[in-house]
Order: sequence, then C-alpha cells, then structure tokens
Amino acid sequence: MISIAELPALNATLNATSAVFLALGYGCIRRRRVTAHRICMLIAVVVSALFLVSYLTYHWYAGLKPFAGHGLARPVYLTILTTHTILAIIVALYLVPVTLSRALRERFDQHRAIARWTLPIWFYVSVTGVIVYFMLYHWYAPA
Repeated sequence: MISIAELPALNATLNATSAVFLALGYGCIRRRRVTAHRICMLIAVVVSALFLVSYLTYHWYAGLKPFAGHGLARPVYLTILTTHTILAIIVALYLVPVTLSRALRERFDQHRAIARWTLPIWFYVSVTGVIVYFMLYHWYAPA
C-alpha cells in the first residue's frame, strides 16, 4: 500500500508517463500507425485520469505544500505553477474530452483540428507537472 507521503512521487511518475505516451502517440500518427497511436493516446488518458485521482487524494489529506525557494526561483516556480494549473484545467475539462470524443465518434477531421491544440498543451502540462514536483520536493525542499 502506498502512503500519502509517497503520492507526490507517484504523481510525477504518472505525469512523466503521460508525456512519454503522448510523444509516442504523436510519433505513431506521423508514421500513419493509427492503431498504435490510438493505444498510446488511450494509455495517456488512463494515466492522466489516475494522476488526477492520486493528486486529489494527496491534496485532500495533505493540503497544500508551500514553496521553500527564494529569490529568482520563486517567480520562476510561480509562473510554471500558474501556467501549469490553468492549462491543466483547460486540458482536463475541455480539450481531452472533446478530442477523445471526436476520435471515438470517428470524426477525424474535427479530431485533428482540436488535437493540434490539445497535444502540445497536454504535453506542456505533463512536463511542467514533473518540473513542479522537482522544484517543490527536491530542488527547493526545506533542509
């Protein structure tokens, strides 16, 4: 059983895994490997959903963790965190559901049109989630 204290590391791992499958899925569709693309993207959706459950569970029990960094690190962290959070909400509530829905309904022209926006934003959210984790729990963690 995983403890609450271990959830941030799990969350970073899930975010990194999502980023890997997004990149693989993009590579697959560029090579017209549609089935492999579909599998990669569905894995990215499932992993991101698991992340969301784990993230909400952690913050329900542990609350918020203040950033311990000072100087230039603080505005850099806050900028990354703010853009990450705003874009994560947009990705989770709109972009991924709409993109996935269009693919599942085989409306591929509409799917492609929104996926051009969804993929880079979702990838940014996944990668910055890992960066936020390292900044908060490793690079600028209290001694």
